[in-house]
Amino acid sequence: MSYLSIFVSMAVYMLFLFLFLEYSREKQGFYKWFSIIAILSFPLWFLNLDSWFRWVKTISILIPLCFVSYIRIANDGKHNDILPSLRQKWPMWILYFILMLNIVEATIKDVTLGNYFNAICGIILCITIPLPTKHWRIGSHDGKNSFAELIADLPLAWCLLYVTWNAAFVYAENITFFASSLCILIVPQIWMYFKKRTDLWLMGRVYTLAVHLLIRASYDIFTPIMDSSAWYNEQFLYYWGLLNVILHIGYLVFWFFKLRNKDYVIPYSEQSYGY
Repeated sequence: MSYLSIFVSMAVYMLFLFLFLEYSREKQGFYKWFSIIAILSFPLWFLNLDSWFRWVKTISILIPLCFVSYIRIANDGKHNDILPSLRQKWPMWILYFILMLNIVEATIKDVTLGNYFNAICGIILCITIPLPTKHWRIGSHDGKNSFAELIADLPLAWCLLYVTWNAAFVYAENITFFASSLCILIVPQIWMYFKKRTDLWLMGRVYTLAVHLLIRASYDIFTPIMDSSAWYNEQFLYYWGLLNVILHIGYLVFWFFKLRNKDYVIPYSEQSYGY
């Protein structure tokens, strides 16, 4: 498969994901029904999921996606009669542990693959996730509109480290799907840059990963159009993992001293956005 055809397929897929994020952010009916349809598609998963990791990953994303959708609906200011308990703080703790669980799943898989440098990075990411006590919430307004967005004040550096960690994981775990997985890692970065809001990264990650896993669990469209198996290089993976662990350890040191100074995350309202 030529590089040109893969890159064209990636560009088309990224455009689809970007538009999907726009609809998932603004159209309540769209994201509500998408989450329900995603769960109801489970009979198709038996035809396409072939390992414990794929099953756990799919279930641990698509079921929480439905949970996220109803948290947003309960907090939109229009449906006060729908699950009022979802307007409390405990749902943010559930989402926090789901994010950690998904990192832990990949970290365990990294260990089984012998990708130890990257496994260390996964542990560091888990340690440095900002707690939901102050940094996770549902936002009710965006200018003149109300979208009930999932907001998490994750530092930009953490988000970028997550991207390079997860990309290296997919490169080692299943190189065939590396090109398509790279799309779902890049698009949330582009989307939050376009919106000039780093606090939307987590919501972007949730929805792009969900639609990607739904497609993979239902039917493999990626191998025919984005097969990146020829890209694998064991030596490249080793040095990528080494670079990742250096960057993550550096961030861990930075995080530790920021935590000591009680200045780990600046609230979004006080941040200046920049790269």
